Formats: sequence, C-alpha cells, structure tokens
Amino acid sequence: MRFVSYFLNGRLIVAPETLVGNLDFKPIPFGELPEIRPLPLNSSFEYDEKLQQILYGKKLLLDELPFSLEQIQKHYENGFLNYNAGIKNTKYGYLCNRCANDKDRLFASFSCFRCKSEKCVYCRNCIMMGRVSMCTPLLSWAGPKVKWSSANDLIWHGELSAGQKVAADRFAESIGRSGELLIWAVCGAGKTEVLFKGIEKALRDGLRVCIATPRTDVVLELAPRLKQVFPNTSIAGYYGGSEERDIPAQLVISTTHQLYRFKQAFNIMIVDEVDAFPYSYDKTLQNAVSYAAQPDPFLLYLSATPSRKMKRAVKLGQLPCVKIPIRFHGFSLPQPKMIWSGEWMKRLERKKLPPAFMYWIAIQADSGRRAMIFVPSVSIIEKVTSLIRQHVNVSVDYVHADDPLRKEKVEQFRKEEIQFLVTTTILERGVTVPYLDVAVFGADHEVFTESALVQMAGRAGRSKDDPNGKVLFFHYGKSLSMLSAIMHIKEKN
Repeated sequence: MRFVSYFLNGRLIVAPETLVGNLDFKPIPFGELPEIRPLPLNSSFEYDEKLQQILYGKKLLLDELPFSLEQIQKHYENGFLNYNAGIKNTKYGYLCNRCANDKDRLFASFSCFRCKSEKCVYCRNCIMMGRVSMCTPLLSWAGPKVKWSSANDLIWHGELSAGQKVAADRFAESIGRSGELLIWAVCGAGKTEVLFKGIEKALRDGLRVCIATPRTDVVLELAPRLKQVFPNTSIAGYYGGSEERDIPAQLVISTTHQLYRFKQAFNIMIVDEVDAFPYSYDKTLQNAVSYAAQPDPFLLYLSATPSRKMKRAVKLGQLPCVKIPIRFHGFSLPQPKMIWSGEWMKRLERKKLPPAFMYWIAIQADSGRRAMIFVPSVSIIEKVTSLIRQHVNVSVDYVHADDPLRKEKVEQFRKEEIQFLVTTTILERGVTVPYLDVAVFGADHEVFTESALVQMAGRAGRSKDDPNGKVLFFHYGKSLSMLSAIMHIKEKN
C-alpha cells in the first residue's frame, strides 16, 4: 500500500494515499517512509472498544481488521494505534517484523499492484498467516489496556496424584515472578490438571496467560477442557481456520505459529510439548514465543521427552525442574512390542499388507477396541487405509496435517464412530482417547524418532479404566530409535 507523509501541527503524520486529497503529496510504498514515531495519546478521543479488544497485544495486517481505513487512521492520529514496518531493510539484509525471519532464502519479491513496485519484497516464512511485504504495515495497539473480569474461579472437583500436586504447587508459587520452570512428566501424567491451580492464581491477579502448543489437535482438545473448568473466564483457541481469533481472551490456547500475531501480550507463557516439531527446530517459532511474552515473563515448559539440551540445563542447575515419573492413575506406561513384518514398503508397492499386520488388524477389529495406526508419510496413508478396509468390516479412515476434515475425523474417532484411524505423526501428542491400542506401521522409518515413538506409545493406556492398552511396532529391522524408545519407557516404569 502507498502512504503519504506530511507535517501537521509540528508532527509527522502518515496516511494511506486514498485518504489524502492533496495531490501535492507524493505517495510512496510504506516501507520507504521515514521512521514513524508514535503520536501522543489524545485522552478525549472516544476509541472503539472492539478495535481495542482485537488489536490489544497483537501486530496485525490491515486486511485482518474488520474496520474501515478511516476508522483506523483516526485511531492512529489520536495516538491509539501505531503503524509498524512489516519488512525492514537492514544493513545485513531484510528482517520480517512479524516472525523475525532474517534468512535471505526465505524472502522473495513480486510485482505489487498496491504499491506499484516491480520488486516488492515479502516474507515467505510466515506467508501462511497472510502476506507481509515492504508495503504492508503491521498495526499494534497503543491505547489503554484491556481490563479483564475478576470472576475467574476454577470449577474442578478432581484430585491430583502426589506427583501432580508437587508440580502444581511449584507452578502456582511461581506466579507473579519472572523465570523458567520445566515440568518433566511421563505421557499420561495429567499435565493439564497440573496447570489449573497456577492458571487460576494468575487470572485472579489480572495476568494474561497463553498455552502454546505445536499442534492444532492439542488446541482443539485443551480449549473445551479449560472452558469447562474456567466457565467465567474469557478463553479463545487460536489455530489456522479458528473462528475465535477475534475474541479478546485472558486465557489463550494457541498453536505456536499463531503467536506470530502477538506482541508483548502474555505474563505467563506455557509451552506444551516443548521438544516437538516444528517448534524445537524452528528458531522463528521460538522467537515468536519470546515476542508474544511481556518483558520479564514466567515461562513454563511441559514435556515428556525433553531435548538433550534441556536435560543438560537441568543437570547443570540452569533450568529448574519438577519431575512427574508416573501416570496419574498409578499404572505403568504400556511397553511396546516389536513385530517383524518383512519389507513392508515393497509389499505396499504390490498393493499388499504384511501378513503379521493383517493378522493383527483382524484380531483388533473383532475386539471392538479402537486403534490409532501411525504411518511414516502422507504419500502412503491412503493406500494403507484402502488395504485395511479390504480386510476388515469396521469403520476405517485417515487423517493428516492438510486434511480439511481433520477436526471432524478426530472428533468422530473420539465418539467411536471410527474404529481404526490411520494417521501421520500429527496425532502423536495431546490427543486422549480411552480404550485405545496403538500400532506404528513401518516403525523403523527414519521419520520416527525416539521421542516420537515414546509419544505414540503414550496414546495408549491413558484411562484409569483401561490402563493397559497395547502398543505394537511393525518393522523390517530394529532401528536405534525403536530400541531407545523402548529403553526410555522401561526406565520410566
């Protein structure tokens, strides 16, 4: 978009060219404007509360705001919002002010209709959130803070295990301070319930809390549970396609990608499954967590399989840690059983399943129990699903990250409308389904790391009424990750 700049009452003002009738002003792309300083707040201006609630603690594109340019410009001229550069040109190259990407290979240029430039640079790293380019400003709120309700009582009548109580107390004691804490808990330890006491204290103190997780499915599971136990609290789930992203919320459950939209918004930042892909590998996602938190926040990390770097920090006393070594119901983690199934990839190419795997699915179908079947890639998921359907007379479906019906299928699986759900690693974490067995098809594939296999095994036996679900690794050869995952579970048990 092109803007003009001019002096008014001794102050430098910028405005979209469509709002300025003076033809003497030369419009230029937003990124070419001089440094824009915030304007003083006009306390007599009647600001729009809905705009405040949507924009507070965020940095959004103009296209993301359901307001006219005239309304937005009035709020800017009265000091209630700021225009910020989307892409900054530094002496080292380009910098995206939304996701902090500074890698040259993740920038590109195009012929832009809005700013009339033949080479308008944009960021490819966060383009799934809407395109940020040299001519698109990011807007942030500069007016009064949103006032949250004080009615944030926890309505939960469950009981914590001894391990859960220690972790819950430690978290609650840390509210109001800055620092870090790792809760290292086995799969199925009940990490969500551990958070309740600390979140309640933070909300009552008027603090804003975010639970960030790498997976959409975890947001979809956590949001309803938290809304149930905090019925009077403003809560929103943020993920791609969410209809709650415009809701002002004191408690936010968000995918780590959605944190690109926030800026200094949260006092308490809880990072769930801190070791999971893509968060553990993507520096810009880790930066997003830092930028979304207010200065001197409290950071809580949750993980069943922390990275070597985190384990080392714990060992050296650099990262405070509380361990929960046992599941909330007191039973051990299901120990995986390895089943040799021959050259499974070659069999698939011939449109066949390994005999050992076919034998298991027949028994599983007759048992009436649900099964989550993990496969190593999207490229084979439909073929495996189709072949399973040919051998059993139960409902079978598949789901992967780009499946438009992903949310509906997972819900059908929970409701027992689907008995076998074939999935990629997207469901390795955060999804809780009772009366469930787990199979990993092609467990020797390199995509299945030790932590991924441990998390998949952790889907089974999560209910106190069914603590002994089965976990099967179907393989052609025993990989180091398989052996390490089984050793990990044995040690925990």
